[in-house]
Amino acid sequence: MNTEQLMRFVGEVWDKSIVPALCEYIRIPNKSPHFDKEWEKHGHMDAAAELMRQWCEANALPGMKTEIVRLPGRTPLLFIDVPATGEKNGKDCVLMYGHMDKQPEFTGWSEGLAPWTPVIRNGRLYGRGGADDGYAVFGSLLALKALAEQNIPRARCVILIEGSEESGSPDLPAYVDALADRIGDPSLVVCLDAECGNYDQFWCTTSLRGNLTGTLRVDVLREGVHSGMASGIAASSMRIARQVLDRVEDSATGRIKLDALFAKIPEDRVQQAQAAAKALGTEVYRKLPMVEGMQPMDKDPAELLLNSTWRPTLSTTGVDGIPSLPDAGNVLRPYTAFKLSFRIPPGVDPERAGAALKEAFEKDSPYGAKVRYEADPGAEGWNAPSTAPWLASSISSASKNFFGGKDAMYMGIGGTIPFMGMLNVKFPKTQFLVTGVLGPQSNAHGPNEFLDIETGKKVTACVAQVVADHYRRA
Repeated sequence: MNTEQLMRFVGEVWDKSIVPALCEYIRIPNKSPHFDKEWEKHGHMDAAAELMRQWCEANALPGMKTEIVRLPGRTPLLFIDVPATGEKNGKDCVLMYGHMDKQPEFTGWSEGLAPWTPVIRNGRLYGRGGADDGYAVFGSLLALKALAEQNIPRARCVILIEGSEESGSPDLPAYVDALADRIGDPSLVVCLDAECGNYDQFWCTTSLRGNLTGTLRVDVLREGVHSGMASGIAASSMRIARQVLDRVEDSATGRIKLDALFAKIPEDRVQQAQAAAKALGTEVYRKLPMVEGMQPMDKDPAELLLNSTWRPTLSTTGVDGIPSLPDAGNVLRPYTAFKLSFRIPPGVDPERAGAALKEAFEKDSPYGAKVRYEADPGAEGWNAPSTAPWLASSISSASKNFFGGKDAMYMGIGGTIPFMGMLNVKFPKTQFLVTGVLGPQSNAHGPNEFLDIETGKKVTACVAQVVADHYRRA
């Protein structure tokens, strides 16, 4: 492999073809079904799938088959089958994964930026979904084209781009089952939907937390009542909600109190967190847009990484029953409801965790108030299998080749990719390369999401090398 030639080829295709395609993709508001109940009627998901299909067909490799697969009542899936170019064939393959659905708009976009308007500034492409995860299909296919450009052999590759990842991938298992014979038996999974600790080296994800969302609702009155008449007689629904929340989370420290939400942290993951913390230092928390004077929850960057990757946490992501400030009258409100998002470590059973939360919230409700917790279907976390020597060597070499001589780094991330755990169960001997372009300030799911274009190019080149080394493995 001529690495300089490969990087040059990748860079040219990114600039001339991928960036324009991503700009068109960003314009499509294809929110995930959880956030757009009428997604099928609106047609944005189909538009995104068609855009990707057309680009792939325009950049097809010999013998490649591209298809938008549709199962009744489910989001579409883009299925791309790229034949092997070496002598090795059969059911063995490389499975490359990404998704086309997006998070909702959110507020707080800077002047001149907006979720559905692509803007390029200082080498960064702003807009919803470019980095999470629109680039995945383009980067995956380009990695294979870069190998073909130098006649470098590789195994058969299958690219799957799903449409429900941001909703917890409810549609994906049905597609994996329906396409099982066409997929084959992947010995390597490449996922381009993860984070990078910085933009200076190749980052590989070794674990993902699971996610358990649910609604906590506290009712105290059948209807709102004048606060001067009712306060002091009927307890505030907000105060009761605070009480029951404190059964689950220590409000002073943020520590979760229920054992059912914890798992033992493997020693190798502790060591990886310490190594990543040493490389990143204060960037572990400076990457977040904290207000002036705000301090992180711990002074030790390694502990912060473990907090966000291997320890359970609670975020309140939505609220109901509370008027906006201009509409806030002097009323004792009848109820308060919170949308709660628990991130749970790998190894924690979401169903068991949800049952433990329900019991903690609902037992012995203060003053006999009506307290209810309803958990949504949860997603399990994922802990990668031990990295094979060939893959560890390939990842290290790729990082040095395309990131200026710097070695690769490994760490867990706090987000959830349900497909990884699903594949781990289905293909227990499979190796995983989970990586991505979501680095400091890239802000997926929030305002001002961006894709660092140069990092996208380098990650694409790294993937090409790993796919080539996979073919040559012992």
